[in-house]
Amino acid sequence: MKSTEEDRDWDAEAAEALEAARLLPPGPEKIAALKQAGMLQNIAVKAGIVFQRRGRPLK
Repeated sequence: MKSTEEDRDWDAEAAEALEAARLLPPGPEKIAALKQAGMLQNIAVKAGIVFQRRGRPLK
């Protein structure tokens, strides 16, 4: 049986946190929310989920 850590959808959680942070007005709450979203993205990457890079595609 999997543990609860393995059952979490880090990709979805990181995307939701980032969208919520983007909607906040400028200030300390937004900074903290963006940091939290960044940490969740790092966890998702370490868990094997790769985020799409922005910008020009590779040749």
